[in-house]
Amino acid sequence: MPFKPITTIESKKKKKGGFFSKQKALESQVEEELITLEEERTYRLGTVAIRDLIAPSAFKVESQYVQLGEVFMRTIFVVSYPRYISIGWSTPILNLNLTMDISMFFYPIKASIILKQLKKKAGALNAQLSGDREKGAPRDPLRETALQDIEQLRDSLTQGTEHFFQYAFYVNLYAKSVEELDTVTEDIHNIFGSKLIYSRHVLFQAEQGFNSCVPFGIDELMIAFNMNSSPIASSFPFVSSELSSDNGILYGINRHNNSLILFDRFSLQNANMVVFATSGAGKSYAVKLEVLRTMMMGVDVIIIDPEMEYTHMCEAVGGTYVNISLASESKVNPFDLPRPVGGMQVAVEDIIRSAVITLKGLIRIMLGSLTAQEDSVMDRALLETYAKKDITPQSDLATVDPPIMQDLVDILEGMRGAENLVIKLQKFTTGTFSGLFNSPTNVNTDNQLVIFSVRDLEDELRPMAIYSLINYIWNIVRSERKKRLLIIDEAWWLMMHEDSAKFIFALVKRCRKYYLGITTITQDVNDFLLSQYGRSIVTNSALQLLMRQSPASVDVVQKTFMLTEGERYLLLESAIGEGIFFAGLKHAAIQITASYTEDQLITSDPKQLLEIEKAKKEFEEEML
Repeated sequence: MPFKPITTIESKKKKKGGFFSKQKALESQVEEELITLEEERTYRLGTVAIRDLIAPSAFKVESQYVQLGEVFMRTIFVVSYPRYISIGWSTPILNLNLTMDISMFFYPIKASIILKQLKKKAGALNAQLSGDREKGAPRDPLRETALQDIEQLRDSLTQGTEHFFQYAFYVNLYAKSVEELDTVTEDIHNIFGSKLIYSRHVLFQAEQGFNSCVPFGIDELMIAFNMNSSPIASSFPFVSSELSSDNGILYGINRHNNSLILFDRFSLQNANMVVFATSGAGKSYAVKLEVLRTMMMGVDVIIIDPEMEYTHMCEAVGGTYVNISLASESKVNPFDLPRPVGGMQVAVEDIIRSAVITLKGLIRIMLGSLTAQEDSVMDRALLETYAKKDITPQSDLATVDPPIMQDLVDILEGMRGAENLVIKLQKFTTGTFSGLFNSPTNVNTDNQLVIFSVRDLEDELRPMAIYSLINYIWNIVRSERKKRLLIIDEAWWLMMHEDSAKFIFALVKRCRKYYLGITTITQDVNDFLLSQYGRSIVTNSALQLLMRQSPASVDVVQKTFMLTEGERYLLLESAIGEGIFFAGLKHAAIQITASYTEDQLITSDPKQLLEIEKAKKEFEEEML
């Protein structure tokens, strides 16, 4: 028996001991990892993940629908399409005021596979048609049409101008009750049916339908229809409205498809328009461009300009510019009456009564609120003021001279209980503001373009001056029926007082009968839309132009005009001259575009205006 050294035995013991120590270390590491995982699991149970926030409180699958908490959901899928399908066929579904999810799946198919199938079908159809001809049977238009379509598709696939797909279209509908869900489902089926599109809703596949419309990109229904590229392109869901007509002017370019937005505002139910934008967004630029192009169509234009922005354009086209101020020679008398319109039988008594009501609105703006006693006294005083100038229900308005503010004060001085009114009105007859309303009208409005400027008036006087000007313009409109536009810039001045806001609203409602279109422009959107009269003006305006909005007012605009989130962000991020143009029930994103000559006439850019003035002076010096 050979001798074994002691060192060999000891080394084996050491190896065995090392093995056990490694095993213990491994077990300890595994145990620590298990403890860590348990701690992690315990921690996660007390935290909120994104799925916890978006997941419903309960999920119940029925045969025809899925219940998500308190909401019911059903999936509709398209089974077949007609031979021809129009562009934007899905737009009626997308425009419904319903909560829905829409998913489309495209599965490309190799052309070689489809060409083999089409070749077989073409051969079968040819054989059937040949057999019918041999038997002397009448021709079959359905088979002949199918053969033509197949041969055309074969040519397109072979040339590479068309590609072939399997296309799936799913709609997830949501409702608060099963009855409402059934009603909405029936409506969707009817809309599809009106376009000869055959659709069904899920049966025992409700969960698969829900998963197919969740943004996972997984099609669990797998209900597809064979289509080539052209009809699939018509399924593109974002189709902008076309706002082109045979008559009218160019408002701008459709930003979605680069088509022209041509429109005649007088072709709608009314010719009124509202323009909302922040300062510097290009609202005055857009309106001035419309004025230039409208004048070429023979339309008269009257503008109330609070900041002298229309001076350069007025000079260029030979318009009349009337500056209204305390020191100005141009005067407008608020007591003026409309002349009778040819062919219209309007009682003189009604005209006088309407003038008294309008004047009381002006006086309330001038003096503040009137008590019931003061209102009654003022009513009698205004009637007597007109009577003082022989203006009675029996008068001929074509030959009378209207009174002025001093005549009203003279009448009030002789009436009991009018002392306070006399003191307040003397400021407008003999006091600081005597140059505004205490003179007969001497302005000439016999021009295609007439602009009234109120820039040099104090802020306190602007609302009453604009009110008086609009009343004067309304008298002109009622005296002669012509196609006209009235543009009220910075209309929020009139929304500050209830009487002026009510007066503008009445004009907007009545102007259609006199062939007048009113454009109201404002940058103070909140004050305008939060007024009941401001909202009514928007409702009675067939055209609306929304340009860049401030974050503080965009929510009010979105709610008023029922804008989508995409349109809301478009208004927040629009560049100068960009916005959304509404015409009746249609609307589209617009880019205001002007030619070089138009731009030189209507620009409000101070730098550009200085360059124009400099060039003008240099030209005049050269001429001298």
